Amino acid sequence: MGVCTMLRTYVGLILAATTSLSSASEIGGVYMETRTCAVYTGPCFANAEMGLTGKDAIMAWSIESGAHDGVDVAGLNVVVVVSANQTLGFRGVDDAKQLKSLILIDDRANSLQRQALLSFARNHAGRAGKSAVRVDIAPIRMTLDFVNLKGHLKAGKVVTLKSRKTRPGECICKNEVEYYPPLAQVDQAIPATAEQGEFRGRGLGRRWSTPGARSVYMGTFIY
Repeated sequence: MGVCTMLRTYVGLILAATTSLSSASEIGGVYMETRTCAVYTGPCFANAEMGLTGKDAIMAWSIESGAHDGVDVAGLNVVVVVSANQTLGFRGVDDAKQLKSLILIDDRANSLQRQALLSFARNHAGRAGKSAVRVDIAPIRMTLDFVNLKGHLKAGKVVTLKSRKTRPGECICKNEVEYYPPLAQVDQAIPATAEQGEFRGRGLGRRWSTPGARSVYMGTFIY
């Protein structure tokens, strides 16, 4: 399947999923992630990166409706920044023997909502959510355009992520697929390219930037 055909198929699924977010679900919204290795790639490229890159990631949820632990968190965001000692590959955060994370909580949340968002991150980011060495409050803004695959995430001065469609000329192996699954449980996800993807915060021992990497997933979730 060509890149353009694949994108049209994915976009149709994503748009259908976003319209299905309803009160029937406990909590739902949109999700975005990037990591320091390609996720839309082929084995030739992935094998070259294995063990060298892909040890860092950003996971972000924008909650559109619902509650967590009985607290309404609609309209709020939470971000988990992950740092591991191994490539976050086929098993995601479970691939790493050593793992630590930073959790960023939306500064618009009140005290109860902050606790609920922290619990949400610990529940839905897997081991990454349970391995936090630091929790900070920050202004978080996140918008996703699934038609054009333009996503924008900004969390204070420490996290920036902007995405765009992957261009056919950027395919290296010529047999690219979604090589690694998303790090979080999502209903539908589509890969994209990071125009800008960077972490400039403290607490994890390193900072990073991966412009131009085919490292982004945009998707929807209903938990």
